[in-house]
Amino acid sequence: MKIAIMGYSGSGKSTLARELAEIYHTDVLHFDAIQFLPNWEVRNDEEKKRMTQEFMDTHESWIIDGNYSKLFYERRMEEADVIVLLLFGRFDCLQRAYCRYLRYKNTTRPDMAEGCNEKFDFEFIKWILWEGRSKRARKRYANVISQYPKKTVVIKNQKQLDSYRKSLTDTKAYVTEE
Repeated sequence: MKIAIMGYSGSGKSTLARELAEIYHTDVLHFDAIQFLPNWEVRNDEEKKRMTQEFMDTHESWIIDGNYSKLFYERRMEEADVIVLLLFGRFDCLQRAYCRYLRYKNTTRPDMAEGCNEKFDFEFIKWILWEGRSKRARKRYANVISQYPKKTVVIKNQKQLDSYRKSLTDTKAYVTEE
């Protein structure tokens, strides 16, 4: 199983990726973990591409968490069996990001590069509320939906996310029982 998870910052991509990894017993590539070096230093593009390609080439099944259009975007979309788009509203994402900040304050969360302590600053708030929801980003998500309608799951709120999670665990239980 190959799953690409994309969506707005704070929507729960990394959490869902970890949950799906447990269900499908596969590895996850968190793009935030390869984007950054310690202390939020940005890794160079060639190294990020090399790491992504190596992950995709060496895993028969995978989950990739993140947008990062420069990192084999077309290949990810083509190879993915399922594309999950987490398109929560901006204020839901802001609240979720703030709760994440409180949980991981002064520490590095599991899906982030070591040495990148969780932060919740004005720049990140601007990103969540406006900059991360650019016309280009919205168009990219709309294109995914139109290009890959049969394998794209769009989730816009917590109720839909809960329902999706339940459908996966119900399916997993059914498959395990047979």
